[in-house]
Amino acid sequence: MRVTSPNELDTAVRAIEAGELIIVPTQRWYMICTDASNGDACDTIFKGKRRPSTKSLAYVAPSLTACEEHFQLSDEARKLAKMFWPGDLALLLPWRNPEDAARYVAVGSPALTTVAPGFLGELAARSNVPVAATTANISGDAGPDDRGPAVILDEVQAFLATSGLTVSVIVDGGVCPTANHMTIIDCFTPEAKLVRTGLVHQRAVAAALGREVQAS
Repeated sequence: MRVTSPNELDTAVRAIEAGELIIVPTQRWYMICTDASNGDACDTIFKGKRRPSTKSLAYVAPSLTACEEHFQLSDEARKLAKMFWPGDLALLLPWRNPEDAARYVAVGSPALTTVAPGFLGELAARSNVPVAATTANISGDAGPDDRGPAVILDEVQAFLATSGLTVSVIVDGGVCPTANHMTIIDCFTPEAKLVRTGLVHQRAVAAALGREVQAS
């Protein structure tokens, strides 16, 4: 395992293209990532996190244009993407091609899709493979001592020790300041619905759509 700085993007890109696991910082918290098309690598993340396979990893698209090549975007999905991407918003989107849905099982169908800011977005833009990502923590661990996903390197190391996961590269981003989730919007149907609130506020989503937004 190698701990690098955000300036060493190529190291992380090479690792993810080789089908390895890496951990990168976001403003929210540290994320564990791999090649979304590598079923074995994705399964390793699910097992290490003790995460149900029905709880998808996020598909990190390099751009809205690239996203539209793989997914069907309703008018409302496109409004949200143009307003908030790159950003802390994920959309549940239907695949254009059923073969892609079968190939990228780990990110689900509809797929949990985002265009990310910062290092995670740069990783997706530079990589020759699609990036799948999820938070660096044990899934569903809501006990009294659970602090949520890792926001500092010591918590990353504790997660790795607990999960038994082996990663090739950890990018040291210091402290991740916001410690909050992405907002998730279901855009599988023409009228978008709120799945989970996060850094993008429900009122901001409603303003972008020009209507009140209901929870699904």
